[in-house]
Amino acid sequence: MKRAGFSERTLASALNSGSITKLQRGVYVTQGADSDVVAAFRANGRLTCVSAARFYDLWILRKPETLHLSCGNGLPKPGIVDHACMTHPPHSYLPVAGVADVLMHALRCRPKLESLVMVQSAVSQALLSPDYLRSKLTGPRNGRARAILGLVLPRADSLLEVLAHTHFTAAGLTVKMHVQLPGVGEVDCLINGSLVIELDGGTHLEGWQVKKDQYRNNASMRGGFLVLRYYYSDVVHHPERMVAEVLEVLTIREAGHFGPSRWTPKWVPAS
Repeated sequence: MKRAGFSERTLASALNSGSITKLQRGVYVTQGADSDVVAAFRANGRLTCVSAARFYDLWILRKPETLHLSCGNGLPKPGIVDHACMTHPPHSYLPVAGVADVLMHALRCRPKLESLVMVQSAVSQALLSPDYLRSKLTGPRNGRARAILGLVLPRADSLLEVLAHTHFTAAGLTVKMHVQLPGVGEVDCLINGSLVIELDGGTHLEGWQVKKDQYRNNASMRGGFLVLRYYYSDVVHHPERMVAEVLEVLTIREAGHFGPSRWTPKWVPAS
């Protein structure tokens, strides 16, 4: 603080007025400071795993309910998930672990899909590669983490893409991502060479975007491809229903039974 031009008198005045608080030697915070950052300083640890994702703009599926720190002393702390010691340089000025440690901790801690989207986001930003993480996650106890790394795509423009790819391939489908179709352009997924899947992460309320999507659907149909479109809630919250619909459409196509004869009064579109 002194090197930044603040005198002892200025600091003392700010402390007395309550405009700043001293957390530890050389560390002061203003009112309204980030609560997770403050908690990390108080615990003498660094934010990691899913608690550190936002500092690297990593995708997450849900906000953490518990603070994840790397404190390095192994002592239990109430209300905190204390991860292993860090093995990489931390954030340059915040109490946050380096991105490699953040992802290694997540791969060992979080459910498969939660850690997958974090790693995919880092790879998409070119922060590191799956091979680098794989080289650090050796041994039998890291087998699950290495298996998750095998699901990372060379390119994913959103978390929906890597999740959809994971669900579709797990169902035994042949999936190609970012396929160029004549007269259509690039589509998100092409399944079994015949079914186009488009993934929309936003609301797309603008009329021009809706028209553009519909024209693309029409062009795909003219090219002999069926089209299904799914949204965030479908891919993240109802993947089983999404996969079931895709399998049903593929079955109908293979049987050659597209037409109004399938419509019955009892049939209701999925909500």
